[in-house]
Amino acid sequence: MKFPRRTYLFFYYFIFSAFILLTGSGCKTAKKIQASIDKKDSTSVHITNPYRDDSLLVIRNTMSDVHKKFINYKTFSAKIKVEYEDSKGKQPNITAYVRILKDSLIWISGYATVFNIEAFRVLINKDSVFVLDKINKEAKLRSMDYLQEVTEIPFDLGTLQNLFVGNPVFFNDSVISYKETESKILLATIGKYFKHLLTLNKDDRLVVHSKLDDVDVNRNRTADITYGEYENNNGLPFSTFREITVSEKNKLDIHLNFKQYEFNKDLTITFNIPANYKRR
Repeated sequence: MKFPRRTYLFFYYFIFSAFILLTGSGCKTAKKIQASIDKKDSTSVHITNPYRDDSLLVIRNTMSDVHKKFINYKTFSAKIKVEYEDSKGKQPNITAYVRILKDSLIWISGYATVFNIEAFRVLINKDSVFVLDKINKEAKLRSMDYLQEVTEIPFDLGTLQNLFVGNPVFFNDSVISYKETESKILLATIGKYFKHLLTLNKDDRLVVHSKLDDVDVNRNRTADITYGEYENNNGLPFSTFREITVSEKNKLDIHLNFKQYEFNKDLTITFNIPANYKRR
């Protein structure tokens, strides 16, 4: 039985290029973050000197609310239905089993849903990424530093953890713009790599949308993440459905549907490389 390589290696590529697609053609123009911020019929605050601006108190309180909503945990496990579509069309679904020991390990097992066979297994620690291609019986090892250099993105264990548990990624406190509408709050921040437009529900301060645009307009990298179907898990608001669209030269649409998830339960993680696997 032959299974498409791009499917069982999906998470390998997704984890380290979810915010940058480095191959293909059909460049899509990234939207400017300021255009999203400056719509009419809203309250907008642009910060010129945040230490003297009276409105800073409102912004500080909002940022504090955002940080309070960050999910703090020791362990996390989930079963995720993954649907995705790339430039070649809709790809076969994957069922991903994820286990996280916070700030230590991320373990992922990917099953080809249609065949119900384990196609790949991934182990990530602070320094390295191990990938088992279980279809072709190959083992791959890459350092985190190497992947950061290739992608020019500061991927680290913490960023990947946040991606799975639903905390905002590449988000910092360097606020450059603040806007209120009738039901939403929009915060724009800027970092070394991305401008980030974060949209919150006004009533409960939950994150509903995240938009990342590359600070280098020549790179034209952009990512949209929509968070929905929140559930309250022992006081932790958790988004059980995510829509992710990333593009640079190609476009990738991803749906993550969390069928099961648990926080702070005892976890066992094993990762063995069979002797007959080729190492690459």
